[in-house]
Amino acid sequence: MKESARELLRNGVKDKLARNEVVLSMTVKLVRTVEIAGIARTAGFDSIYIDVEHSSFSLDTTGQICMASLAVGITPFVRVPSIAPDCISRVLDGGALGVIAPHIQSPQDAARVVRAAKFPPLGDRSFTGSLPHFQFRTFPTTEMFEALNEATMVIVMIESAEALAAVDEIAAVDGVDMLFIGTNDLCSSLGIPGQLDHDSIRDAYARTIEACRRYGKHLGVGGLSAHPKLAGEFVKLGGRYVSTGTDLSFLLSAATARAKQMRDV
Repeated sequence: MKESARELLRNGVKDKLARNEVVLSMTVKLVRTVEIAGIARTAGFDSIYIDVEHSSFSLDTTGQICMASLAVGITPFVRVPSIAPDCISRVLDGGALGVIAPHIQSPQDAARVVRAAKFPPLGDRSFTGSLPHFQFRTFPTTEMFEALNEATMVIVMIESAEALAAVDEIAAVDGVDMLFIGTNDLCSSLGIPGQLDHDSIRDAYARTIEACRRYGKHLGVGGLSAHPKLAGEFVKLGGRYVSTGTDLSFLLSAATARAKQMRDV
C-alpha cells in the first residue's frame, strides 16, 4: 500500500517535543560531507542544525547534508543568514525540516518567517514538486502542503534586548514553533558580554519560558555548550531543545585531550 505524504514525512524532533522530551542538537559548521549525518545519529543526537549564518557553506552542501539527515532519521534544521524569503524557501526545498531565523526583533519579523516557510493557507511559500522530503515522489498539492506545513518548524531566535522586550508578542505569532535563545548574543545586546550566568540572563530565560507556556511554544537553549550545568538549569526551567555544541568544538576538544594524553605518557 502506498504511503501518504504525512506517513512518509516525519519530524522526529517535533514528535519528541510533543511528548515533552529533551531534544539534543549538534551544530554543523565545519564538516561539509554527508557523513556528518550518520555520525550525529551514531553519537545519539536527535537533530543537526547547519549554521549557514556563521559558515561558508554553500546551498548545495547544505542540501546534501539535509538529505543525508532525512535518510538516517536525523531532523535537519538550517540557521539561515537572513529572513529573506528566498533564503528560507531554498533551504527548505533542499531538504531542511525547519529554519532557525536570526535577527528577530519583533512579532512582524517572526510573522515574515512563518509566511516564507509555510505553504498556503498558512503562508505564501512558493509551490514546487518532487521534494527530497518525500523521496521525490509526487503527491496531490493539498496533501503535500498539509504534510510539509505540519512537519516544517519555524524557530525564531531571541538574541537581542529588542527581541526580549517583545518576547510575549513574538511567542503569540501563529506558526512559530520555538523561541531559541542565543545566549551569547543576548549577553552582548544587554551590555553584559560573556556573563552567561548573569541574573539578567536567568530573567530572560524565565520570561521566555513563561511566554512559551502561555502560547504553547517550545524553548530552545543555545550558546551554553561550555557550560552544561547552566544549560541544565534552563532545561529544568523548561528548555527542551538544547544546542550542545559544534562539530568543530567537538573535534578540537577530543583532539586536544588526546594530544595532551599522549604527551603526558
